[in-house]
Amino acid sequence: MQNNNVITTRTKTSIKKFIKEVETGNKEAATEKLNVAVKNIDKAASSGLIHENKAAREKSRLTKMRNNMQ
Repeated sequence: MQNNNVITTRTKTSIKKFIKEVETGNKEAATEKLNVAVKNIDKAASSGLIHENKAAREKSRLTKMRNNMQ
């Protein structure tokens, strides 16, 4: 139980940090945060905390956000 909370919290936090970088407009930092977020999403999916389809959807949405940056 403890480990599951750590993984889900880490995943949510990394997504929030990525979104913050997108809002500030820093593309290089956003790319780094995206890589961390994708890694954490994959870890959550592989351990069964989120469904594989949800993981794919989240990664797709985050990648679109980064690609649409000016």
